[in-house]
Amino acid sequence: MTLFGTSIESIYLIILLIAGGLTILYLFFGDILEGIGDTFGFLNPVLILSFFAFLSATGYVLESITSLSSILILLLAAGIAFLLDTLLNIFVLIPLSSAEESLSYTEDSLIGRVGKIIIPIPENGFGEIVIESKSGVISKPSAGFDNNVIPEGAKVLVLEVKKGVLYVVPYENELDAHDLV
Repeated sequence: MTLFGTSIESIYLIILLIAGGLTILYLFFGDILEGIGDTFGFLNPVLILSFFAFLSATGYVLESITSLSSILILLLAAGIAFLLDTLLNIFVLIPLSSAEESLSYTEDSLIGRVGKIIIPIPENGFGEIVIESKSGVISKPSAGFDNNVIPEGAKVLVLEVKKGVLYVVPYENELDAHDLV
C-alpha cells in the first residue's frame, strides 16, 4: 500500500529516523525542555519520542514480514507502542527520576556529618574532606573551624559551610554508633 505516493514501509522508516534523530537531539538539549515535561507529567518528551519510535519500528517490521492490512498493522503497532511506552515509564523513567532526587544533597545538609581529612589542613589554610554516604562519596574543600592544624586521616565533624568550604573540628566521640554493632 502507498500513502501520498510513498510506500508505507518508507513512511515508517522515515518516522523511525526522525524520532531517533530527535531523541539524540533531546539527549543534548533536553535540559531546556525539562520544565515542560514536568508540567504535563505523562507528556514527557522522552515518552512521546519513544512512542513514535516504537510505533514506526513495529509498523515497519510488521509491514515487511506480514500480509496483514495496513490499518490493522497501524492499530497493532500503536497498541504495542503504547504498551512498551507504559513499561518504559513505569520501570525506567519513574525510578530514574526518584533516584536523581535521592542522590542530591545541599551543602547545608552536610552540617553535622562526620568525614575524613584526605589533604591535611594547615593553620589558617585549606585542605580536603571526604564524606561517605550510602549514595556515594562527597569530596569538598575544608578548613579548620578554629584555624587549627588537622592531620591527614583525622575524623572531623562539619560545623559550618561558607562559600563551598566546610569548616570542621576534630571528631573525638568514643561512643561511635559503628563501634556498638
